[in-house]
Amino acid sequence: MNRHVEAFLEMQAAERGAARNTVLAYAADLQCLDAFAKAEGAGLETADPALLGAFARSLHGDVSARTAARRLSAVRGFYRFLAREGIRADDPSQLLDAPQIRPALPKYLAESEVDALLVASSDSVVGRAALELLYSTGLRVSELLGVRRVALRGDADTLIVRGKGAKERMVLLSRPAREAAAALVATTPGPWLFPGRDPRRALTRQGLGLILKQIALEAGLDPARVSPHVLRHSFASHMLARGADLRSLQILLGHADIATTQIYTHVLTERLQELVQLHHPLAQASRRG
Repeated sequence: MNRHVEAFLEMQAAERGAARNTVLAYAADLQCLDAFAKAEGAGLETADPALLGAFARSLHGDVSARTAARRLSAVRGFYRFLAREGIRADDPSQLLDAPQIRPALPKYLAESEVDALLVASSDSVVGRAALELLYSTGLRVSELLGVRRVALRGDADTLIVRGKGAKERMVLLSRPAREAAAALVATTPGPWLFPGRDPRRALTRQGLGLILKQIALEAGLDPARVSPHVLRHSFASHMLARGADLRSLQILLGHADIATTQIYTHVLTERLQELVQLHHPLAQASRRG
């Protein structure tokens, strides 16, 4: 691997707390750029704006807009790093434009479907605890599986979790979530709240996913629709639908930018339409007419 790329990736992990998958994706993105540059008779360190522009155009139609945006983000970050470290005197990526990405609407379950999952999980201590915690807190799966059992000692109604960028935040635990977690602690060994087959290691994402999909089958739901992230989306969507404000939801979800939280406002559309029909003077006049 190019030594400057290696240094950039180390910086991403050490200074910015980038997840391992993000670092691996950036490494692959820069390998793509390196191959493109070599085919053009250039190198990463000597790339100019024209070369980077040609690379960006080459992505159009070859990969999805989301993948292209991530690759160009890696490229911009890499050349900013080179300029900051004095390896280059300029930043040739300044004029690169990221493709526009239409944000996908979050997929979520109906409240009745979550209820069906909870009923179906009655025979699974692990599944019940995962469902209660994910749905009542909106935790990311990495946050859930990173919880150690010592964090749940006593009857505390809060939990400190480590989220993206190694940032810690406090989440509130409902009574059913506390009870389900306590039952899990009482029946499983090891340092983790959700231990894997080897109790010294935490349960994997894949292992948890399989447990949730089995519960989905027993609840009569399509397993493809049930995952930890869908439960996080369900938490957020149901909170907004029942009157929570975006700022509070941002804190609960651990979003650094409230713009990220705004993807959930789709659930307000129907309720706002009902409010307009009920309270707007023109709507009332049309009903009287």
